[in-house]
Amino acid sequence: MQPGRILVVEDAEAIRTAVAAGLRAAGHDVLGRADGALLEQDLAQFRPDMVVLDVMLPGRDGFALLEVVRARSASGVLMLTARDGVEDRVRGLRAGSDDYVVKPFELAEVVARVDALLRRMGRARTRITVGDLVVDVDSGSVRRADIPVALTATEFKLLTYLAGNRDRVVTKTQILTAVWGYDNYDPNLVEVNVSAVRRKLEEHGDRLLHTVRGLGYTLRVGE
Repeated sequence: MQPGRILVVEDAEAIRTAVAAGLRAAGHDVLGRADGALLEQDLAQFRPDMVVLDVMLPGRDGFALLEVVRARSASGVLMLTARDGVEDRVRGLRAGSDDYVVKPFELAEVVARVDALLRRMGRARTRITVGDLVVDVDSGSVRRADIPVALTATEFKLLTYLAGNRDRVVTKTQILTAVWGYDNYDPNLVEVNVSAVRRKLEEHGDRLLHTVRGLGYTLRVGE
């Protein structure tokens, strides 16, 4: 099983970036948008399994976009809002949202709810494969060439994030945000943990975790 495709529509950049990073760290493919201007296009081309949808958006609000999602796709919908009135939650649920999270929220809760909704919908895809590397997000296990690879909790979270972004270059700041939850930690944390993960993976095969000088890191098959 492969990661779920999650579309995050949130106009607050800090929230959108944090939610996207958390979902990528959990192994999902994520597309972030600041508004719903491209929603119809994204539903047709990105084909998300789940849409994380803010209510208060520029242009069409979340309730209007929810109607579009329900009319054009079978995607699950998790709504985010600063409104905590019961009437807004009821309106969203009656309009077809699958769940509702009120701001401020803990990032871990949003990720857990997305995963729970995907499982409920039969779309949870928690095994990520990169060449002969298999990262099982649910069980917390890693195998390389069918040989178990022992990682610390932090190393596993790092590898899951890189695997969820396989073939893409991610920066140290992106990794710090996704794995540690902050971007102002010592970047040496990233270097030390990347080196440890790389060493453990290479005990059982060719290099998968590459350094892209001046940019960051990428997990891919081949040089």
